[in-house]
Amino acid sequence: MDVDGGTAYSEFVQQTETFLRWFQALPGATFHPDIRIEDLGHRNAGRGIIATKDIAPDTVLFTIPRSSILCAATSALATHLPSLFTPTQPQDSDSEDDSPSPSPSQDSWTSLILILLHEHLQGPSSPWAPYLSILPTSFSTPMFWTPVELTHLQASAVVSKIGHAAADSMLRAKILPVIRAHPSLFPSSASLTDDALLALAHRMGSAIMSYAFDLEPAPDSDDEEDADDGWVEDRDHLTPMGMVPMADMLNADAVFNAHINHAEGQLTATALRPIRAGEEILNYYGPLSNAELLRRYGYVTPQHARYDVVELPWGLIERRLRERFHVGMKEAQWAAVGDAMADEVEDSFVLEWASEEPDATGQQPGTPAVFGGLPEELDEQVRAFLKAVRKVNALAGEALEDKQTRKEIYLDSVLRALRDREAEYATRLEEDEQLVASGAVEGRQAMAVWVRKGEKQILRAAQRWVEGVLDELRRSMAAERDGGRGGDGPSAKRRRH
Repeated sequence: MDVDGGTAYSEFVQQTETFLRWFQALPGATFHPDIRIEDLGHRNAGRGIIATKDIAPDTVLFTIPRSSILCAATSALATHLPSLFTPTQPQDSDSEDDSPSPSPSQDSWTSLILILLHEHLQGPSSPWAPYLSILPTSFSTPMFWTPVELTHLQASAVVSKIGHAAADSMLRAKILPVIRAHPSLFPSSASLTDDALLALAHRMGSAIMSYAFDLEPAPDSDDEEDADDGWVEDRDHLTPMGMVPMADMLNADAVFNAHINHAEGQLTATALRPIRAGEEILNYYGPLSNAELLRRYGYVTPQHARYDVVELPWGLIERRLRERFHVGMKEAQWAAVGDAMADEVEDSFVLEWASEEPDATGQQPGTPAVFGGLPEELDEQVRAFLKAVRKVNALAGEALEDKQTRKEIYLDSVLRALRDREAEYATRLEEDEQLVASGAVEGRQAMAVWVRKGEKQILRAAQRWVEGVLDELRRSMAAERDGGRGGDGPSAKRRRH
């Protein structure tokens, strides 16, 4: 091992040991003797928790007292600045005043960023210093990718969701003014430029994105059984969030063996099934696509491919629909169609695999994920579009009277739009599959290839599905036409001759 590598590893061990001693000293905290925190950097996974001996199902792996969760309820910052952390009470539902209640000064997201900055800038004097020292200082989420690295995502919709500029704007509006107005609560902040504070706030926001937990309320005794049902898969800016020491040491995958249970006064990590010695203990973040895993947490995994999705923009479908009626339709008529659709248009539609949830032991079902069909909302929007066309164009209206004709137009237009969507990517699916199989790419480029490959696989499966339904429909329509001619159709006449 080189000197720099040895120094880094030594620092890793020291920080881990300091954190573990701090954690075990917390009143009510437990840490099972048969598990260990390890450096999984060789897997690009950071820290993780490994079983050192075989562990039985239902074993409590560690316990986290709620008082040790870093959040608005435990940080001194909320005491110093209560107006920023106290939501305005909603008005009585029977009140005659229908005006909306004012929102709190900070939402749960920006509140937690301020809390992390407050604790981080205190350095060793922060009661959470041993925990904060093991949080990463750099991240692999696309927020921190270079423009060249982002190009590897090609036409994935995740690129439009990165929102670096929007995050900058939010941090400048809601974070920097608070820090500048209260320098004593953010030690050493006065010596930092706005850009340096902004970079630090981005780092804290990314730590929250990657590590924070949605804090479920402590269940009532009557509801405790229901509190653990299902998996939390998303968060918003209203749900209370907190940094949960030790729970965030667990890495996560779609095949997992542990679960965090929210109980009164504490959170516990429990083994869902037997865990073998040397096996990593894994949590679950929900049925997220690889694109969402990458955006939120900075990694992808083959196990999450069954939850991949791809967005099909309405603009591509509408363009193909218009092509079917371009003869005889004037701009004024298209404008009327647009007006009729104004209140009903969805910008895009999500295509996904039909996939079952993991079972109670954290394992995936044996059945493969398949493409189950087009979204019902897409069918409704196309029907609304065709209805608008019928109203403004008498000739088209006659053709669209037939239900099968309308369905054929719908499927044909969607099929063409699916091909258009796939063509937006710079590489073909087969090229991406070869790149993954060969191991020719690594790091951020490899993760980008996984994302775009998964999206193209859904597009291909959707095309095959639509082609199958469309072929069957056209055969049925042709059979009906032939049947309408009776026995004297052209083919019958040829046979008699």
